[in-house]
Amino acid sequence: MNKTTKMAKKKEVKCSWYLIDVQDKILGRVAAKIASVIKGKHKAIFSPHVDCGDFVIVVNASKIKVTGRKLEEKKYLTFSGYPGGQKERTLETMLETKPTEVIKRAVRRMLPKRPLYSQVLKKLKIYANDKHPHNVKDLKVLEV
Repeated sequence: MNKTTKMAKKKEVKCSWYLIDVQDKILGRVAAKIASVIKGKHKAIFSPHVDCGDFVIVVNASKIKVTGRKLEEKKYLTFSGYPGGQKERTLETMLETKPTEVIKRAVRRMLPKRPLYSQVLKKLKIYANDKHPHNVKDLKVLEV
């Protein structure tokens, strides 16, 4: 008797919406949970070649916490492409100026760099405060 694994098809996948409040939560643990949900690994029908993930709304991004001395020591590098165009910012200044970018970069680096990479990352919506513009009927709260 042959038992085969059922592979998900794009038409069969149903997307849900989740809300995560990251106030006083640890950055790495939150990013790992978000990456798992937007990729779809929490579902029984997960298939790596199909986008099975759900949408995630992250609120209070400016109030996220980190452990140790990461606020002073963690660096974010950007490069414009011109000579002398490399800029370096600490996590502390990034949280003050662009708190949504901190969570987006953490989640983006946890996703596999495959053809569905950019499509999966579009399912992540991040907001610095506790308000968001999405009106969804069945918005589930996700605890980390």
